[in-house]
Amino acid sequence: MIDRGYYGEFGGAFLPEILVATFDELVEEFQKAKNDPSFWEEYTEIMSTYSCRPTPLTFAENLTKHFGGARIYIKREDLNHTGAHKANNVMGQGLLVKRMGKTRVIAETGAGQHGGATATMAAKFGFKCTIYMGEVDVERQRPNVFWMERLGAEVIPVREGTRILKDAINEAFRDWVTNMDNTHYVLGTACGPHPFPEMVSYFQSIIGTEARKQILDREGRLPTRVYACVGGGSNAMGIFSGFFDDPVELVGVEAAGRGLNSGQHATRLSSKDASIGVAQGYKTYFLQDQDGQMKETHSVAAGLDYVGVSPILSNLRESGRVRFEAATDREVVDALSLTIKKEGLIPALESAHAFVQVFKEAPTLSKDDIILINQSGRGDKDIFTVADAFADPGWQEFIKKKAEGYRHA
Repeated sequence: MIDRGYYGEFGGAFLPEILVATFDELVEEFQKAKNDPSFWEEYTEIMSTYSCRPTPLTFAENLTKHFGGARIYIKREDLNHTGAHKANNVMGQGLLVKRMGKTRVIAETGAGQHGGATATMAAKFGFKCTIYMGEVDVERQRPNVFWMERLGAEVIPVREGTRILKDAINEAFRDWVTNMDNTHYVLGTACGPHPFPEMVSYFQSIIGTEARKQILDREGRLPTRVYACVGGGSNAMGIFSGFFDDPVELVGVEAAGRGLNSGQHATRLSSKDASIGVAQGYKTYFLQDQDGQMKETHSVAAGLDYVGVSPILSNLRESGRVRFEAATDREVVDALSLTIKKEGLIPALESAHAFVQVFKEAPTLSKDDIILINQSGRGDKDIFTVADAFADPGWQEFIKKKAEGYRHA
């Protein structure tokens, strides 16, 4: 076991012997890259010319007036290439893959944003690409699957277990064990064995670095609170990292699903349902039973129903540096609807969890306070889920007609 990568008692690298050499190589190459100023320069250059960095900061004037409290700003990661913060991590890991001389990448995905971003990176750099995705997520994120395949990736539905994100991660690790020589696993969130939590957070830190400078340029002062949704934790680590050394409250919002008492949620740090354990190569809080078997999770947002959470965030919860809350599916749909109508912005269902908590707390703050939300992705990927949640009659009729057309084709 590699003895690095701990954050308090969380993290580490609990690996089968066959993967130790691969991880040692990855740790070594990542540290070399971090110590090479030209690597970060190359990274920021490609993110500014191929993606959309720096992403803008939007003042939510109408929402601010609606709630009558703190000034609300939104960090627009939805305008990043591929529609989410995921591009930050995959492009950074892609540059690392080039350094290591590997020719194939694999990834897991839940909401599909990470899979789409990985497929995009593979097309850009000329890598072969395989994406593992739970069968449940394949069905509810069909538009993202379509684009992954158009980009040249092989998308493999995972039919084992609960058929969601954790099962996709398991399958990706199985693939890596048998293809280590030419393959790199582009893990999508700040979880897993060391160095992935550190590495993903490193590439996502570009969000917080930009956001801190932007809010100071706009307001001349720091925000009172910064909010982000939390699944695995990559977008939260990204924006929080810009403010760790500042007197700013950091708030992570998890998926309460159908309610904290329903048994159908994904709260690891905002409820007492999770416990510390070791799974998928690292130690953190997991939703597990007394025998260490992982529980089923639920969220309207495919990217937030992961059974574990970043070991870095677990440590930040224990130290009190980050406060964690939770939002139900119903609250998320309502917050999404309000944001669309008031600002003309369409957050991803994942991001809308953070908006829920902001809408609860903004009215309790003064007009001198500033709130910053990380809109980690855009909601067009969620059209099927959102249309169902809104029970939109026009959409339902459209689906029926399309289905009839296929039957008669």
